[in-house]
Amino acid sequence: MNWTRGKTIGHGSSATVYAATCHSSGEIIAVKTAEYHRSEFLQREANILSSLNSPYVIKYRGCEITETPFEATYNLLMEYAPYGTLTDVTAKNGGLLDEARVVKYTRQILLGLEYIHNSKGIAHCDIKGSNILVGDNGEAKIGDFGCAKFVKPEITEPVKGTPAFMAPEVARGERQGIESDIWAVGCTVIEMVTGSHPWIGLDSTDPVSVLYRVGYLGEAPELPCSLTEQAKDFLGKCLKKEAKERWTATQLLNHPFLVTKPNIEPELGTGLVTNSPTSVTDQVFWRSVEEEEEDQDRPSWWECHEDERISVLNWIGPTWDHMDGEDWIMVRRNND
Repeated sequence: MNWTRGKTIGHGSSATVYAATCHSSGEIIAVKTAEYHRSEFLQREANILSSLNSPYVIKYRGCEITETPFEATYNLLMEYAPYGTLTDVTAKNGGLLDEARVVKYTRQILLGLEYIHNSKGIAHCDIKGSNILVGDNGEAKIGDFGCAKFVKPEITEPVKGTPAFMAPEVARGERQGIESDIWAVGCTVIEMVTGSHPWIGLDSTDPVSVLYRVGYLGEAPELPCSLTEQAKDFLGKCLKKEAKERWTATQLLNHPFLVTKPNIEPELGTGLVTNSPTSVTDQVFWRSVEEEEEDQDRPSWWECHEDERISVLNWIGPTWDHMDGEDWIMVRRNND
């Protein structure tokens, strides 16, 4: 596929996402790019995404390798979501969403999870507002499958994801499956309601403290007092400390919190939305540890003892530098 690269719409430690225009159709797509020698995680994401087909999952458009005299890059081509992420939409609505809109988005997230859990046997492993994209018609779509995995056969491997959204069993480094996604749904609902991450307190922005609180002290995020009793009961089903006691996506779709509210169309802004970091918290506490795994010089988080994990976090810092001249246009041409 021939395409012209446009503006940067996302930037991480290992990959950059651009808006791009297809030459043949004029369609706008999203292109996620990484240096080829650091693209194993992106190739894994492409493999999983190419097997999925749901209106509540971002669509796969292809993949390719681009070579220049100086470097080779791996490109994952995807559906473009014009309204950005759910986190972006929440910010545009004054930092929080009303309950009717929370219901709408939560229902759509669960429909996507029901599909990947039941039909494909896949756990996403990094559900959060910044990984939920909002499409042309205002529908929520699950994106960023860089941490995703097949749940069977169950093999021992390092857990991945974002500390603020990790379930107790994940925080302890024990296991990660579809039940962990349900815990993250509960955290994402709190994020939509409050406009901030699900943990409060003086140590709420410290990943080590939060992992200790959820994994070893048995704490769960505090439920916002503004929620109705139905909403609180719904979150209670998501945030069960024991993974096997959490409701499934199918069960949650039939919870009164989701079935008694009318469908409404969310009010969305217009224009290109980016998910650029706005604070150090965005870069450290909200970022997936999956993004760090490509750097072989860094010790694995889960291979360290608890007292070593703080020093490991010193490796994870904000990335303020961007490519020079992000506004310039590059034309990519690849022969079929």
